[in-house]
Amino acid sequence: MNFSGLDWMVLVTTLVCIILYGIYKGRSSRNLEGYFLGNRQMPWWVVLLSIMGTQASAVTFLTAPGQAYTDGMRFVQYYFGLPIAMVIVAIAFVPVFRRLNIFTAYEYLEQRFDIKTRLLTSFLFMLSRGLSTGISILAPSLVLHSMMGWDITITNLVMGGVLMIYTASGGAKAVGYTQQLQFIIIYIAMFVAAWWAVKMLPEGVGFTDALHIGGKSGKLNVITTGMTENGFDWKDRFNIWSGIIGGLFLALSYFGTDQSQVGRYLTARTEGESKLGLLMNGLVKVPLQFFILLIGVLVFSFYQFYKAPAFFNLALEKRVQQTGYAPEYNAAVAKYEVLQEEKKQSTIALAQALHNDDEQTISRLQEKIQLQEKTAHDSRGQIQKIVEKAVPGADSNDTNYVFVRFVGDFFPDGLVGLIIAIIFLAAWGSVAAALNSLASCTMVDFHKRLSKKELSPEKEFKWSRYYTLLWGVFCIIVAQFAYSLGNSLIEAVNILGSWFYGAILGIFLVAFYFKQVKGHAVFYAALLTEVIVISIYKMDLFSWLWLNVIGAVSVVLLSLIIQAMLPMFAKKSQ
Repeated sequence: MNFSGLDWMVLVTTLVCIILYGIYKGRSSRNLEGYFLGNRQMPWWVVLLSIMGTQASAVTFLTAPGQAYTDGMRFVQYYFGLPIAMVIVAIAFVPVFRRLNIFTAYEYLEQRFDIKTRLLTSFLFMLSRGLSTGISILAPSLVLHSMMGWDITITNLVMGGVLMIYTASGGAKAVGYTQQLQFIIIYIAMFVAAWWAVKMLPEGVGFTDALHIGGKSGKLNVITTGMTENGFDWKDRFNIWSGIIGGLFLALSYFGTDQSQVGRYLTARTEGESKLGLLMNGLVKVPLQFFILLIGVLVFSFYQFYKAPAFFNLALEKRVQQTGYAPEYNAAVAKYEVLQEEKKQSTIALAQALHNDDEQTISRLQEKIQLQEKTAHDSRGQIQKIVEKAVPGADSNDTNYVFVRFVGDFFPDGLVGLIIAIIFLAAWGSVAAALNSLASCTMVDFHKRLSKKELSPEKEFKWSRYYTLLWGVFCIIVAQFAYSLGNSLIEAVNILGSWFYGAILGIFLVAFYFKQVKGHAVFYAALLTEVIVISIYKMDLFSWLWLNVIGAVSVVLLSLIIQAMLPMFAKKSQ
């Protein structure tokens, strides 16, 4: 990928402006209230953009178009439970947190149960969020390393280190206001990317034609049921049921109990503005995610007329060419290119039939193109297997590289720099919120709660800054460590949230709705649930979205059972 002087100018200017804006807007009172909650003075629309910016990491903008390119639009079902979750969080969670005037969600658990339940839940959050934040730094760095040839260590340091400047100095206020600006820039750039993809289509082929071509190729599969000849496929990752039910539980835990999100809406001026930010997120998140996936469909349609790479990861392809598997790889690529040329002719014929409203020809070509697409997909699968043999341990899944490769090969100077800038901005938005929340839990749930020394507001403020910096260093180390270990750890950490989210949600559900359950019961129920959830994951019985449901339900049921049994144990011990 060529990176021109204009691209460098656009990239550096965008990033420097964000850093300076964050430092400027991050001025707040030098105490915990100002540093972690922005003195609770954020308007609802800043809260909304901050919530969305925290959720949408760089992986969202890198992976989603590639996901649609390879697997169609069905990934959007992952978000179908989110609007329902926003209503529940606004009704059940926000009033409790606002009434208690707390800094972290886990403070409530000590008031409801005991200190060990608070510390356990906060620790589970910090473990999962700290590791996943390291991956949020590494994932875009890996793509830039592969496509641009940038050194992975330097990219990790820039990706994770620079944002620490305004996050550590300005706290929640800097995070909220920079996320607002980042979000606007990101979506302007994505709209420009979509427009450019349509503009580059052959003459006479427009946006509607591109959608028709994507649809006839099976890429507009927005709703899937997960049903097979043998019944419902519990391992199917994305279908309407896993999206509504599993996605509901995941969103409830993420927005209701994850401090990186709780800390965003607690910065609002009033309870009503906290709720409004969440409810608006429920309204706009699914359409925006649909749009990002739609870009992938447009890229797919574009590549039906132009030569598509057989394998999108340039750096890994070069490594394969240097091995003894190069002849086998080149033969497989040549076979794929023949299939692609055949599909191109069918697509050109389909575009003509669409213009002529020739339904009979459209139907015939649709069936033919879907068969050709399946054959081409299988051919790419064979190429990926050769890559795995040639470079053991390498990630042969090139989904993350589809969009960036498209940008690098076809976008003009300047626009490439803007797209690379949004990768940085999206990573910064989610990582900055995570660092702020990790520091708040460390300071409030552990340092301040367990320390016997009374700290002045100024000392608390300084310690909070130190913890932000320490977590930033930790996440960069995780990113480096994950890269050195290879792909297995990255895959494990991507699933990590679902190992813990269900249990954490279950603890809060018991706290809200089962007043007879006390601290001992819910504490041991949570520990047992973690064993159950991780065991189910290891046995590969369900797709990971269902782990959130299993975790939450298990904590509730086990809490009730243990609470009922505790009096019997107490009698026996007497």
